[in-house]
Amino acid sequence: MTTVSFTKGHGTGNDFVLVADPDGEHDLTPSQVVALCDRHFGVGADGVLRAVRSRSIAAGAAALEETPDAEWFMDYRNADGSLAEMCGNGIRVFTRFLLEEGLAELADGDTIAIGTRGGVRDVQRAGDGFSVDLGRWNLEGGEPLVHVKSLPVARPGLGITVPNPHVVLAVADEGELANADLAYIPVVDPEPIDGVNVELVLPADPLIADGIGRISMRVHERGVGETLSCGTGAAAAALATRYWAGAGAPDLWRVEVPGGVLRVRMFPTEEGEHVALSGPAELVFSGSAEL
Repeated sequence: MTTVSFTKGHGTGNDFVLVADPDGEHDLTPSQVVALCDRHFGVGADGVLRAVRSRSIAAGAAALEETPDAEWFMDYRNADGSLAEMCGNGIRVFTRFLLEEGLAELADGDTIAIGTRGGVRDVQRAGDGFSVDLGRWNLEGGEPLVHVKSLPVARPGLGITVPNPHVVLAVADEGELANADLAYIPVVDPEPIDGVNVELVLPADPLIADGIGRISMRVHERGVGETLSCGTGAAAAALATRYWAGAGAPDLWRVEVPGGVLRVRMFPTEEGEHVALSGPAELVFSGSAEL
């Protein structure tokens, strides 16, 4: 038996088990991740976030080469034990965890660099939560056909990488958004080799109010199932809706998910357009589990 100390946290209902392992001494196996995330026999979560210093994990070498100040690496695992590139909600919760545990400091107006498998991401305080620069996004993956159980017909989606892979598709009305059965994995044709997150998006009416775009979203995350929120998915959904809306669409978006509200902002940089995500990050309780 291995005893693991943990903290439970969430960002708009997207929940995580957080484990501090600064020196990389206690890497979790896929089966241990599955056990922790089990909602009936474990702690219950959409994934596990292991806080390890970048110098103490092989994947952290690229982070330190990119940004020497990226002391901490977010080792993220989906609920099924698989690896993921990044997590937009998770990195905000991860930052809250580092601060509460006294592992890092972040003054108002300052930035902390966090290493991930999708690259180094910069996080700042924003209101009662945090904002993360998700970096450059890519309109790739084409327009695959997506069949979602309980939707009347398959329809084309839009492939977007931020840096997790997503396919975003629009629904016609609130009934379609509510009735889609995301307990089943959506069928994407052609099927991505490494899997993909699928977002269902409903534009508000009117779409734009006070210069801010407004959409509602549900999501099926690869390796997890339906979640109450997906941070990179919210960014992908806003990007797709702006793309569909065409010229004159705003760069500020309010994304309503089952677990709350996230905000997305697109902005230019020297290397191309970036997209940022902001929202709350809460720590709920701490404990220990035997695996």
